[in-house]
Amino acid sequence: MTTKTKARWSGEVTRHSDALDLEKDIFKSKDPDTIAKSLKESAEHSDRRKGSAYRSAMSMLTFYINRAGKTLPMHRRRTLERAKDSLRKFFHRNSGR
Repeated sequence: MTTKTKARWSGEVTRHSDALDLEKDIFKSKDPDTIAKSLKESAEHSDRRKGSAYRSAMSMLTFYINRAGKTLPMHRRRTLERAKDSLRKFFHRNSGR
């Protein structure tokens, strides 16, 4: 599989997840709470997810961060990492920090 094919595959997962119906452009939001709330709602309303709502939402967020890799600007990475903290808060989970 070429790099171009891999990029298409991972982008396709974000746009058309089999587990979650994501709000359009949600990962472009500048507000970590907005991202976390949207992911939480998508995960809770999905009947196609395999694990818990928390696990599905966190996995999708982590997948997006990892997919962007080194090309993700630092300010975007910080926002998305804060969205992880917000997601933990909304699901009443300890951050482990």
